[in-house]
Amino acid sequence: MNGEQKIKKAYESILNSDFEQAIMWFEEAIEQEPNNAIYHYKLSITFARSNKLNKALEHAEKASLLDGNNEEYLFHYENLKAKELIKNAEAYFDQEDDQLHLAIILLKEATILDPLSVEAWLLMGIAYAQLEEYSQAIQTLKEVLILDPNHEIAKELLKQYKMMFKIYLQSYK
Repeated sequence: MNGEQKIKKAYESILNSDFEQAIMWFEEAIEQEPNNAIYHYKLSITFARSNKLNKALEHAEKASLLDGNNEEYLFHYENLKAKELIKNAEAYFDQEDDQLHLAIILLKEATILDPLSVEAWLLMGIAYAQLEEYSQAIQTLKEVLILDPNHEIAKELLKQYKMMFKIYLQSYK
């Protein structure tokens, strides 16, 4: 069975909601044709849908390296990289406030890679607010609302942060 036939088997498995079997077929196709960028790309998508971010990133990067001119592969890789940065940033929310600056750095990088990531913008706004940098928090939440004008959490947080900013400013009078 050649690589294309194995890819067809992978898609059959996906249609049957058997993602582990699909992954196995994609991996077998890659064993036969390790330098086939589209196989790595397709496997990456399946790993991503199966919440296996590290494996998805590995194959997205491989696809991008094998076919550096393919914008779709690069876009997919950057989107996954942004998700990884968001995940890493979330870990800093459970630590000391000075660690939130590290979260913000990661979230800024995530928004560069994926400017449409509502999650990255929202988390960045929350981090700024926790650091009492309300002006930045408000600006960041406004970005969320540009991307998703009906985002209820962002609307509520924006109201809260505006009020907190007002109180914060009054304390310095």
